[in-house]
Amino acid sequence: MGISCSGDCFVDYYVSRETLNEGFCMNCDFLVIGSGIAGLSYALKCAELGEVVVVTKKKDVDTATNLAQGGIAAVLEENDSVTSHVEDTLLSGAGLCDEAVVRMVVEGGPDRVQDLIDLGVAFVRDKGNSSGYSLGREGGHSHRRVVHAYDLTGREIERALLDRVRGHDRIRLLEEHVVVDLLLVQGKVEGWGAFNDKKCVGAYVMAGSGVVEPYMAKITALCCGGVGKVYLYTTNPDIATGDGVAMAFRAGAEVQNMEFVQFHPTCLYHSEEKNFLISEAVRGEGGVLVGADGIPFMAKYDDRKDLATRDTVARAIDKELKETGEDCVFLDITHREAEYLKDRFPTIYKRCLNRGIDITKDKIPVVPAAHYMCGGVKTDKYGRSSVPGLLVLGETACTGLHGGNRLASNSLLEAVVFADSAAKYCSKVWSELQNQNNLSADKWVSGDARKLSEEILINHNWDSIRRVMWNYVGIVRSTERLALAKKRMEFIYAEIDLHYREYTVTPNMVELRNISLVALLIIQSAMYRKESRGLHYMMDYPDQSSSLVQTVFRKSDSKNTWELEMLEGGNRWGSN
Repeated sequence: MGISCSGDCFVDYYVSRETLNEGFCMNCDFLVIGSGIAGLSYALKCAELGEVVVVTKKKDVDTATNLAQGGIAAVLEENDSVTSHVEDTLLSGAGLCDEAVVRMVVEGGPDRVQDLIDLGVAFVRDKGNSSGYSLGREGGHSHRRVVHAYDLTGREIERALLDRVRGHDRIRLLEEHVVVDLLLVQGKVEGWGAFNDKKCVGAYVMAGSGVVEPYMAKITALCCGGVGKVYLYTTNPDIATGDGVAMAFRAGAEVQNMEFVQFHPTCLYHSEEKNFLISEAVRGEGGVLVGADGIPFMAKYDDRKDLATRDTVARAIDKELKETGEDCVFLDITHREAEYLKDRFPTIYKRCLNRGIDITKDKIPVVPAAHYMCGGVKTDKYGRSSVPGLLVLGETACTGLHGGNRLASNSLLEAVVFADSAAKYCSKVWSELQNQNNLSADKWVSGDARKLSEEILINHNWDSIRRVMWNYVGIVRSTERLALAKKRMEFIYAEIDLHYREYTVTPNMVELRNISLVALLIIQSAMYRKESRGLHYMMDYPDQSSSLVQTVFRKSDSKNTWELEMLEGGNRWGSN
């Protein structure tokens, strides 16, 4: 995709040659793209420095955070330790975690949990614990350390953060604003330490009117969530179309470990449900996975049985389904007291009951579903990407914490710790940022683009992408399947790119363009890793390699964005 704008502005689409001296141009100190836990936590801290604009493409509550059931893992009990939490995380990460980052996140956990409590998050209390809070245990954890709000933890966190954001006089929250692409200009940010000769100064944003306008900022933060909608079955909300990863990649940022897609082992299997997960905490409280015959099977796959890590459990279920030909397995927690289950898992109990399943009496039908992207835009400990001026936080980022497999309930922890670290970086360089001159942006012009008259062109490609990814790039992969997926996705991507250039841009087209690029990134990364490690299981290469390699890519100089440049070795570009 070529550069097609004038002056010092670099974008991936057609714009005019006149700078926008008249008309609309949003200017702010901090532009935050996304309204989940990472974006809102960062916004609240940066509002102490300057003006913040938060844009979100749907409603403010349409986030993965809002759907999170489990909780936040943190060392809060006297019998727990930082060392234990670090070890559990490293073991889950299959050798690919950045140990310094793991330690930073784990050590910062208790303070960041206290931040949320101070903001009004009502975690469940338990006077019997030294921490004063009820703590759950999930797969891969050696201790009870997951602070929660029953099975509504994400919703409670989102509520508290939004209450503060909505009432803040230095934060402007804009719903139903779709970010089309990032704005780049020639130049560097002092002390950023990256090789890139262009810096991010904001983004082009499309409001409900369909008009695309420039939003300028001193610092831009991508907090767009994950990529789950690239797969046919997912626990993610509809907003999870990989927008942040795709935009950052097109801007020249490095992306890392995109092959590591975590599949949640237990998504409710029901014809009227598309993305309701059954929290891992159910297994943490004694739930047992059984086949249609009622016989537990996890002991065949791991000594930890039902408390094994998610990759192990998901592969075990996948194998059971393929061997038996059944449509699902079952999660059985009927041996626990009925009142306890209703109290501990009120949302799961009510949702299942509405579907004719009484979890106090009935086994819960479950299947694996795409859940979390452990890879993403490569960042340092401050959340800085390799593009100066562009921070990346939350699931959009690859910080080095998760490695080849995320430990349960470490994602919300990562979000709040890195939001704090990024805000502290901004505070450190604030005096320099304030001296940054106002920049002009090129006006968006559609030119000869015409309106797309039939949405079937978008819907067909969307369905094709998700089916190709589910069938060929799922829990178990092979060289042959990946080659087929790459061939088909290249064709689909080319067609989508043509539509993008010929027709007036729409929110659906923006998402389709992004998800097609993300699909190619996942496929290419998976093809490169010729071993089985963590979440990436290759039938052709069932063993782990003796060498540890991070798969790091950036856009090549080719005109096609799916042609990648592999950065050998995968060393982090900046750690200071």
